[in-house]
Amino acid sequence: MDIEDLTRFDRNSLFETDLVIVGGGPAGLTIAREFFDSSVRVLVLESGLLDETPDHAALTEVESIGEPNGVQKRERRTRFHGASAPFWSQELQPYGVRCRALGGSTHAWAGKSAAFDAIDFAARPWVPHSGWPVAQAALASYIDRAAFVLNLGPNAYDETIWKLVGMRPPEPHLHAEGLRDFFWQFARSRIDQLDIMRFGREFTTFQAKNVRVLLNATVTNIELAADGSSFQGLDIATIDGIASKVRAKCAVVAASAIENPRLLLASNKVQAAGIGNSRDQVGRYLMDHASARIGRFEPGDLGPVIKRFGFYGVRHDGQTHMYMHGLALSPELQERERLLNSAVYFLPERSPDDPWDALKRLLRRKSAHPAQDMLAVMAGAGLLTKGVGMRMLASSAMPAPLKDFIVNTAIRYSPNLVAGEFQDRGLPHKLTGLWVDAITEQRPDPASRITLSERTDRLGVPLACVNWRIGDDERQTIVRIADMVSDAFGRAGLPKPILEGWVAQKRLTDAMIIDMAHTLGTTRMSQTPNSGVVDVNCRVHGVRGLYVAGGSVFPTSGHANPTLMILALAIRLADTLKAEFAQLDVAA
Repeated sequence: MDIEDLTRFDRNSLFETDLVIVGGGPAGLTIAREFFDSSVRVLVLESGLLDETPDHAALTEVESIGEPNGVQKRERRTRFHGASAPFWSQELQPYGVRCRALGGSTHAWAGKSAAFDAIDFAARPWVPHSGWPVAQAALASYIDRAAFVLNLGPNAYDETIWKLVGMRPPEPHLHAEGLRDFFWQFARSRIDQLDIMRFGREFTTFQAKNVRVLLNATVTNIELAADGSSFQGLDIATIDGIASKVRAKCAVVAASAIENPRLLLASNKVQAAGIGNSRDQVGRYLMDHASARIGRFEPGDLGPVIKRFGFYGVRHDGQTHMYMHGLALSPELQERERLLNSAVYFLPERSPDDPWDALKRLLRRKSAHPAQDMLAVMAGAGLLTKGVGMRMLASSAMPAPLKDFIVNTAIRYSPNLVAGEFQDRGLPHKLTGLWVDAITEQRPDPASRITLSERTDRLGVPLACVNWRIGDDERQTIVRIADMVSDAFGRAGLPKPILEGWVAQKRLTDAMIIDMAHTLGTTRMSQTPNSGVVDVNCRVHGVRGLYVAGGSVFPTSGHANPTLMILALAIRLADTLKAEFAQLDVAA
């Protein structure tokens, strides 16, 4: 597979292909992967390089005129997002997190994955604009295929996990309280046992003669036929503005739920309002996962909470997978109280003064129990290669089967210790408490939207102007689930969390809600162009050969981290495109 930089080609070069994919993130690379070794020529256009650079990161700049606003929210965003994305800044991205490099958002993600619930696909009377035009059952096989791509375990996210773990559900049950068990799992790298999956790095290990990747290739315009009925090509440019063109039979725009509508709106040479925007739908229904810290547990209360709501290891196909236990609102309660789908999970509050005794014993060769100390080092050091112990595990000198054995054994027997490091990529820290975080879906709101700013980037493309809105439905749902967890824990004899002041006093206007950088909904899937941008096959309404992939096609957001569902829809789209190319071959 050729991976090339556009700067190596002459100005005004012409690239011809069958399928062009705009964006080298999880959705785009997954679609390309589905075409490996086929007769279809695939060109992937990535705006960045293999790794992020400050210049390319500057292209992610947005103008924000909505939420999150206020000093405290901005500070919390900086703490939350800045830790995982080195080239991200609050100034450039006051909303969202995007990484301009091959692999996209997986340069910064934690690998957390889950499937949507049945209720997320339903048209709910208490949630205006809800309902998907495709049924959950129709996506089941694609979710399984997506789980394989992500190197996940069984697609089980409810109480069925207990059977897979091989233990009885903890008692007392909390189901009578309107809560239910919910689990998330984590996508682990296939090439680095100490890391989560980074799509760019994984993709570069593949070989496929029919797939080509062009780096430093930012799309500046989508070209349509003169009558606007079909896709024709793309204008692309390097970071320094050296322009070229692409001609292809089909295009998939898979550049994020911010960039997808931005590019459709900015490509207005044929359709003055922007491509697919004849009904003013492009950019509307912007959603994210509204997240808030709702409480904490004191150090003395950690034991029983972590024991029940920690991490569990599930053995599957020779590998141990981590599942994180939380709680979600039951569908019955959502309907009865007209609430949104939401969940809570528990995160350790860490102190930097934790001693690294196990690592020191290993380094000094004074360990009486080296196997146990190696597990402790792995569980504490996680993904970082700081220290000789982790350098040894990261070294190519250590056989891969041995690495797999060590990592899988650590996850199997110490999932709580290992899992935090797979999320944080940090060294071990002493626990000083436990945070309780809530995450909720949003009610689809057409006024929450992305438009074009009057400002432009260095390539002359208007910036995305983001007006993310948080409604009272989200605030009320977060306060309600906080109250339910507190009450349920008390009745179950578990320690009750200390709720945040605005939660306990139900001061909805003071809600400290930020975005989780799970941007969704801005080119939503719909039966007709009156209520969305793409049809059930993710094709832009009224434009042959132009498709959209990614979270922007979601009609509703659920509460689950969206990557698994994004990949499921991407694989489904790839199957649709395969069928279309097969028909073209027959016609030829």
